[in-house]
Amino acid sequence: MWFQHDGASAHFSANVRSALDTAYPGRWIGRGGKVNWPASSPDLSFLDFVWDHMKSIVYTSPVDSDEALVARIAVVAGDIREMPGVFANVR
Repeated sequence: MWFQHDGASAHFSANVRSALDTAYPGRWIGRGGKVNWPASSPDLSFLDFVWDHMKSIVYTSPVDSDEALVARIAVVAGDIREMPGVFANVR
């Protein structure tokens, strides 16, 4: 799991970054982390675009249950992960 935060002043203190490093070592997106928040878009990140794409696939037909929804999300996430070069330019 990854954690994404906006890097606002209140969220950029050393104790917040230390807590994120402890809870999500190397897996948090934000100012001061190993994965920087995209400078070109403070409100949107690559994950926003991935989720929009996933939703368009997951909801192509009605979902009958919570279990079916979780299964569809897992399948689509796996398909996206296996796409050649899909994460090549992600920093």
